[in-house]
Amino acid sequence: MPTPPETIEWRKIAVPAYGPTILVAVGQGAIQPLVALSARDLGASVGVAALIVALTGIGQLLGDLPAGALAARIGERRALIIACLVDAVALFGAFLARSLIMLALAVLVAGLAGAVFSLARQKYLTEAIPIRIRARALSTLGGAGRIGVFVGPFVSALIVSRTSIGAAYGFAAAMSLVAAVLAFATPDLTSGQEHSDGPRRHRSVLSVLSEHRRVLLLLGSGILVISAVRATRQTIVPLWAESHGLDATTTSLIYGISAGVDMLMFFPGGAIMDRFGRAAVAVPAMLVLGTGFVLLPLTSSALTIGSVACLMGLGNGISSGIVMTLGADASPDDGRAQFLGGWRLFSDLGNAGGPLIISAISTLASLAVAVLVMGGIGYLGAGWLARWVPRFALQPSHASAESRPDPGYSDPRE
Repeated sequence: MPTPPETIEWRKIAVPAYGPTILVAVGQGAIQPLVALSARDLGASVGVAALIVALTGIGQLLGDLPAGALAARIGERRALIIACLVDAVALFGAFLARSLIMLALAVLVAGLAGAVFSLARQKYLTEAIPIRIRARALSTLGGAGRIGVFVGPFVSALIVSRTSIGAAYGFAAAMSLVAAVLAFATPDLTSGQEHSDGPRRHRSVLSVLSEHRRVLLLLGSGILVISAVRATRQTIVPLWAESHGLDATTTSLIYGISAGVDMLMFFPGGAIMDRFGRAAVAVPAMLVLGTGFVLLPLTSSALTIGSVACLMGLGNGISSGIVMTLGADASPDDGRAQFLGGWRLFSDLGNAGGPLIISAISTLASLAVAVLVMGGIGYLGAGWLARWVPRFALQPSHASAESRPDPGYSDPRE
């Protein structure tokens, strides 16, 4: 069984593990605010522009399972390099886009590349990092992405102010190209581990997911809720601020401060998971986010909305890396990439589904009702995670690696 080394220097893994992620995230952050504007400039209605923005998430959903199959066949390093190159081509296509169809295709392909990139990074750290610091490593990976997305809009604002929106796509494409070169130039710390027990037969994605369907259905359902609640937070705070008359500048300031709180918490969250177990973060994070949703209807001013937004940023930040960490814990050694593809499908379904719930309920009832429903979903998710995380996730750091639960674990009391 391939096992990561028990002693490892952070300086040795920092660049190969986190460098490509930061570069790609800066590029993504640079273009995220601009896709809708590009679509509008090309003649799209508001609804069509929103659909084109959503194509990134649709691409990730479509790419999750194929990403697992690709990484299993060619390895995470090659998959990562290919993802970066494809992303660069897609972003360059967006730079050249002179029609809505071309822009939509570029955004969709970028989403597909993002699915491969994310899975490859998760698999890399799962196999390269000692189990005792796995949560810290993966929460730092999540934090690296947050930092990049936070910095990106400031870079794009500078670029657009001096050139054009198209130049921001060129910048993002360049970031992906540099990430591909960095991934190619840095050593692969998992080489020699993947086949330490000799060559393995290639397994189909469906066979792996079928074998581990219990953990995917039970723990994966909790992951879907985590992702839905976290994704909804990004949508609901601006909508609530706008509904109470706050201008765009104030709303942006509230969002930025909340994002700052979010970024500060990623490493403490990972340290808590490694020391006290995964449930010590997963459950409180859902309770904090659920409470934020419940409190939001009581707010009306910039101060009160901002305070609740910071509370939600705290819950979101401390749970940085929780989805990847639980996936790494539950993933089997045989068929890990295929399993993680299915795992990320649950996560991305939540990312897509959360905002859709808000949209549907606010259309039928009101935004306040939608917010309260999401708060209730957060509380239910906390209870579900409290039951299943201890059964499928690793125990705290003082436990040995051999105490890892079997992904096919069956509670004898059931």
